[in-house]
Amino acid sequence: MEIFVKAKRYICSSFDELINNVTWPTRSELTGSSVVVLIASLLLALVVFAMDYSLEFIVKSVYKLLF
Repeated sequence: MEIFVKAKRYICSSFDELINNVTWPTRSELTGSSVVVLIASLLLALVVFAMDYSLEFIVKSVYKLLF
C-alpha cells in the first residue's frame, strides 16, 4: 500500500513542477533554435557527403593502380 502512496506523491509533485516551475520557450526562441538545428544538420550532412565522396575517389584510384 505504501508504494501507491509514493507513486501518487511522485505523480502529484511531477505535475506541480510541470505546471509551476517549467519555463517554456517563446515562439521566437523555438524558431531560432529550430533554425540552428536545421543549419547544423545540413552542414554535418555536407561534411559526411564530402568525406564519403573523397574516400570513394581515393579507393577507386587505388584499385585502378593495383588492378
